[in-house]
Amino acid sequence: MVSYARAGALAAAALLLTGALAGCDGATDDKPGRATDGGKAGSPSAPAASTADGEPVLPGSLTSQHLGWKRCGAPGGGSAPGSDWRCASVRVPLDYARPQGATIGIALIRKEARDKGRRLGSMLFDFGGPGGSGVSILPRAAGSYGKLNTRYDLVGFDPRGVAGSAGVRCRSDQEQEDAARKVDMTPDTAAEEAAFMKDGADFGAGCERRSGKVLPFVGTTNAARDMDLIRQVLGDRKLTYFGMSYGTELGGTYAHLFPANVGRTVLDAVVDPTADAVGHARNQTTGFQRALDNYLKDRGQDPGAGTRRIARLLAGIDRKPLPTGTSRELNESLAITGIVMPLYSKDNWPVLTRALDEAEGGRGSMLLQLADSYNNRDEKGRYGTESHSQRAISCADSDARPTVADAKALLPEFEKLSPVFGAFLAWDTAGWCSDWPVKGERATPEASAPGAGPVLVVGTTGDPATPYEGARKMADELGKGVGVLLTNKGEGHVAYGRNTCVTSTVDTYFLDGKVPADGKTCS
Repeated sequence: MVSYARAGALAAAALLLTGALAGCDGATDDKPGRATDGGKAGSPSAPAASTADGEPVLPGSLTSQHLGWKRCGAPGGGSAPGSDWRCASVRVPLDYARPQGATIGIALIRKEARDKGRRLGSMLFDFGGPGGSGVSILPRAAGSYGKLNTRYDLVGFDPRGVAGSAGVRCRSDQEQEDAARKVDMTPDTAAEEAAFMKDGADFGAGCERRSGKVLPFVGTTNAARDMDLIRQVLGDRKLTYFGMSYGTELGGTYAHLFPANVGRTVLDAVVDPTADAVGHARNQTTGFQRALDNYLKDRGQDPGAGTRRIARLLAGIDRKPLPTGTSRELNESLAITGIVMPLYSKDNWPVLTRALDEAEGGRGSMLLQLADSYNNRDEKGRYGTESHSQRAISCADSDARPTVADAKALLPEFEKLSPVFGAFLAWDTAGWCSDWPVKGERATPEASAPGAGPVLVVGTTGDPATPYEGARKMADELGKGVGVLLTNKGEGHVAYGRNTCVTSTVDTYFLDGKVPADGKTCS
């Protein structure tokens, strides 16, 4: 099952579309994901002592651990990053309520600052998801951060539950293929509804069966605690952080938990911290339709007429999937995924035009390729596990468990917001955490951070996945004197590296500490 309803779901996928993946396997002191220092997860131990702000006191064996940086290995089927990169693993508590108990390894990758004499410290990145592997993405994306690398060590990490950090796995490749082919994500009959909900429940059962030890502990709050331990082990007094898409939710959570430790922080493509699960789905329905309207206008088409044409195309595909020149067909769910993918960047709009033209001509090859790129499926039918981690983290975070009746009640509103994406996202609210084996932590994340240093919040007016309104709400939630809003009048998801004004403003803040005026606009 694929979801766009988790805010920031495609941040990593957008990088995948441009091939921004590399890897780092096996070159660590402690094998990531293996429990150490305390035996099995959940083994009894004394409750943790707490600091004044309620966070657990960690043992010196964790806070003073030495990182044995080594050359990075090659990912499966890929090549190792260049000689400038080093990999390591930091041990963190599996359960922060029992910090003396079992630990897992969090995979790290680092490229040291080029100007050692003017080095400012480490800069930690999260590229989104949840489920994106910073260890894999950062080496391929690092060219965009060359100026920052002059004075900062660039550090990527796999958050807990992701890839090299006790990565969650829920399904085999064949099971994922079968679900993509057989499950209708916008069910029209009672039988399709039952199959849709069963698929969601089966996914969760697979996660519990394969990754049950870590499943209760993979939420964003624990990932933020891991970030603070990473900060300490790296030797930084405060955390310098660059979060994108879901990484903004992670950054906001960190600021709330550790306001005194917030250093220079940028949140770009911002998740609305005030939205619950249904609110995120509503926001993304609005955002994707807004991006589609802007795409159609750019092509000289009336947005209303163009939207109706695409909706008719999808309805036809639902009745009769399109051939692709392979043994696989393009069904409606894959077609919607293929349409959404190029909306993440205006540079890819011409690709969407060609794919839609081909589909209207009766062939679905290009939309299927775009859907495969989002779903992280290679030409041999092998799937990545980003979607597994994404769902596990999202369902550990959110306590919402909407029912079929709840989803159906949303349909009129969502279909009015978007005849193309509305039904998909309304149904997704029910299917995403159906019968999930772990209780969710909360309805919405907490981002208030009184006493923290300034946090630069970047919102793009045409962002499809994390609509602009979320940036203003994040700045407000962080609090007066903390949240500083920078508006990018433009299209796409993530502004840094795409807009010269935004990039320059962010670089100046990170390198010189100059905070822009709240409300500054780039166009």
